Amino acid sequence: MVLTAFITLLLLGLPIAFVLLVTAIGYIVSTENFGLFSSFPQQFFGGIEAYGLLAIPLFMLAGEFMNEGGLTKRLVRMASVFVCGFKGGLAYVNLIANMMMASIMGSAIAQIAVMSKVMVPEMEKEGYDRAYAGALTAAGGLLSPIIPPSMLFVIYGVLAQIAIGDMFIAGIIPGLLMAGGFFLTITLIGFKYNYPKTSKVSFSEAKKLVLMGLPSSAIPLVIIGGILLGVATPTESASVAIVTAFIIGKFVYKELRVQHIGRILFNTALNSSAIVFMIAAANLLGWALIFEQLPQMIAGWLSSLSSNPLIFMLLVNAGLLVVGMVIDGIAALIMVVPILLPIATDVYGIDPYHFGVVVCLNLVLGLLTPPVGTGLYVAATMARVSPTAIFKALLPFLIVSILVLLLLIWQPSLITYLPSKM
Repeated sequence: MVLTAFITLLLLGLPIAFVLLVTAIGYIVSTENFGLFSSFPQQFFGGIEAYGLLAIPLFMLAGEFMNEGGLTKRLVRMASVFVCGFKGGLAYVNLIANMMMASIMGSAIAQIAVMSKVMVPEMEKEGYDRAYAGALTAAGGLLSPIIPPSMLFVIYGVLAQIAIGDMFIAGIIPGLLMAGGFFLTITLIGFKYNYPKTSKVSFSEAKKLVLMGLPSSAIPLVIIGGILLGVATPTESASVAIVTAFIIGKFVYKELRVQHIGRILFNTALNSSAIVFMIAAANLLGWALIFEQLPQMIAGWLSSLSSNPLIFMLLVNAGLLVVGMVIDGIAALIMVVPILLPIATDVYGIDPYHFGVVVCLNLVLGLLTPPVGTGLYVAATMARVSPTAIFKALLPFLIVSILVLLLLIWQPSLITYLPSKM
């Protein structure tokens, strides 16, 4: 009954946070455990009391200040200098700019929306297919939850009770592997469709663009540098990034206006509150599932199938690919981690950082796959083309992402090496 209600509400298009909340209530009613309602408020608010979750609105606010203060567009212009004269050069610019923004925004949906506004019209002017431009921008959004900082990593770190900073570091090599795979894909597609070369710029113009973009590049340096050097937590790094973005936007580029701050704060509050409400609702449903001893049942079933950690990881990821197609990545993460992480670490001896990066990357793919595919629809809306056209152009990048995912499952050291050395 509870599963039927969950699927029905999901298909009706109810926001995922309300689906989770109503399903949790439905479970209590169907099992007649009405005494659980006394713990309802405690479990609801308990899911969002973790200090690490404060990083989510702070990173969002840093991204808003960057967009409003002109930092984002200058990063894009600086990126264009490094691919002058390359065939399909603007596609490389798109990906490089997405890598820079991934180290700031931490949200794939926000990144796809922001970068689509900037890159799709520019690529269309240069003769690129609009669907390909939108697909490439959406693919770049896949880097956001992997290259630190990452909202999914923050939430996973809180759920797994591990250091969020180490989780960020664990995502560096996987993020670079993803980016490298995307660069190779762009090169092959560029040869096939004979996309135009970017026009060369003079040395003086290139110097000017780099100098104008350097202040913007201070933001990722502040975030990643503070964490790597151990002088700041992710939450503290996000706070410093906000101040830095404000100073650069207001006093260096002089595009940030004081009268815009109200709207910036409102947008940040609106977007972050939706995520926090989802976390609280998902915590309720996870609590109900744990009360029903679902993790123990799943652990027993998986153990009966195989005692091999590699087989376990392949089975889990096959299931998560399906889950990610119908449930938002954040909600899915909150639902599956309390159930699967204890099995992974206690039964199969899998490193929690390895498990976390693989699960987060897996669930991110769901952003760009039907039937839910929030990122897919955002990219289609921004590019003004059909989701089907975006998805077709996106397929090579999704294949590369799955290949990287399989490589990370097979070679855990690609994830665990850097955290072990810090």
